[in-house]
Amino acid sequence: MAALIESRRIPEGGIPRSPHESRAAGILRPVVFGGNDGLVSNLALVMGVAGAAPAPGVIVLAGIAGLLAGAFSMAVGEYVSVKSQRELLEYQIEFQRHQLATIPEQEREILIGIYMEREFSRDEAVQMVERVFANPDRALDTMVREEIGLDPRVIGSPMGAAVGSFMAFTLGAIVPVVPYLITSGPVAFWASLIASLAGLFMLGLGVSQFTHRSPTRTGLRQVGLGLAAAVVTYLVGTLLGASGI
Repeated sequence: MAALIESRRIPEGGIPRSPHESRAAGILRPVVFGGNDGLVSNLALVMGVAGAAPAPGVIVLAGIAGLLAGAFSMAVGEYVSVKSQRELLEYQIEFQRHQLATIPEQEREILIGIYMEREFSRDEAVQMVERVFANPDRALDTMVREEIGLDPRVIGSPMGAAVGSFMAFTLGAIVPVVPYLITSGPVAFWASLIASLAGLFMLGLGVSQFTHRSPTRTGLRQVGLGLAAAVVTYLVGTLLGASGI
C-alpha cells in the first residue's frame, strides 16, 4: 500500500525521487551551490580589480578578502536557513501531535482528502488512512509530510550545512586567486579566467544532478553566466582604473 501511495506522488518536474535522493540533496545542495557562488563572486571580484591594473598584491588581497567575507556570509546564511527549517519542523511536529491527540477524526478526513486529490477513491483513501493511523508514529510523520509539506529527510544539519557551505565557497573562491599567488600579469589573468570557467563547467555538471537537465547544457550555462559576470566587472574595473578612482 505504501508503494502504491509513493507511485502516485510525482514531484515537480514529473520525475520521481527516492528518499535516498532527498537525503543526498539535503547534504549536497549547499555544497554545490556554495562552490558555485564562491567561484562566480570571486571570479567577478578578481577580474574587476585586475581591470584596474593595480599591483599584483592588490589583486591577491582583494581575492582573499572576498573569499573570507563570502565564506563566512554563506556559512551564516545556511546555518540560519537550515536552523529555521528545523525549528519550524519541530513546531509543526508538536502541533500535529496535539491535533492527533485532540481531533483525530478531523485529521483523518484531511488525509483522506489529500489521497482523494491524487485520484484514489474514497474507499481506497479510507483504507490507506486506517493503515497509517494504526501506528501513531507513522500517522504523525505522514501528517507532517502530507498536510504541512515538511520532510525531515530533506532538511540537513544546520552546522553541517554551514561547514559544508563555508568549505565549498572557499574551494570555489580560491580558484581565481591561485594563479595570482604563483605568477602575475597576463599569464595570471588568463590562467585565473580559464581555471575558473573550467571549475564552473564542472559545478554545472553537479547542478544538473539536482535539476535533471542536460549536464553539458547546464555546464555551459554556468560558464556563460560566470563569463558574463567576469566581463562586466572587468570593464567596470578598467573604466574606474582609467579614470583614476
